[in-house]
Amino acid sequence: MTPPGGISTASSILRAPRKLANPKKSWALWAPPKHRRRPGTKKKVLGSVACAGQGEQRSAPAVAAPQVRDGSFSVEFRTRDGCRLGISRYPDFAYNAQGGRGVGAGSGADGGIVLVEFDVASLYIPAMSGATTKFLGLPLPPFLKIVILPEALRGSIDRTSGQVDLKFRSRFCFSVGSIYQAPPLFVDTTLTSEESSGAIRRGTGERMDREGRCKLVGVAVVDPIDDVFINTFLSLPTECIAYLNATISIAEPS
Repeated sequence: MTPPGGISTASSILRAPRKLANPKKSWALWAPPKHRRRPGTKKKVLGSVACAGQGEQRSAPAVAAPQVRDGSFSVEFRTRDGCRLGISRYPDFAYNAQGGRGVGAGSGADGGIVLVEFDVASLYIPAMSGATTKFLGLPLPPFLKIVILPEALRGSIDRTSGQVDLKFRSRFCFSVGSIYQAPPLFVDTTLTSEESSGAIRRGTGERMDREGRCKLVGVAVVDPIDDVFINTFLSLPTECIAYLNATISIAEPS
């Protein structure tokens, strides 16, 4: 049984999302629900506790680390522009992930498959905001932000064929300025250069070329969280998909 806010890569029966009657007015849907207060009561401001490491919902079980073989490699992972993120049947977000980075260590035979595990402390993926993300051709409003907090990135890289399969787990933290912050959404999927598919979402990546450039795609099922607004707006449970342009560099130690 998946914990609240958890992610399962297995497909399930999904509810159809609400249709946008007028895409040009879609930003109105981003406004958080308004709550009436009783006279004399103070307004409560939600802090960043849910995404700061205290009082948050429990994430999915830890991803098993790959077995280490003889040999050691230094591996660097960088994200580029031209990425896309989508959820449910809504149009995809155009996302500029330029500047994302992670470093890790790999093991395996020369010219063959490298098993790699990236240092979580080194992983950084730019937040989705008006500076990096567009929806229906328009930048996200300045008060909207979705912070991406990676928790695991590990898997295999075939240096001969260029096939990449990386297990990725992360928290996605949605906030509206300082007045509203939802509990984190947990995403657990495999970013692959091959095909990734679910019940309503499907995508195909591109294998790594000689310069290390590749396109990774991953589909995951997003479960409901303890937030009525987010559950209703995103029609949870539903599926999400990520198209991530990346450059992977593998170097043997000197």
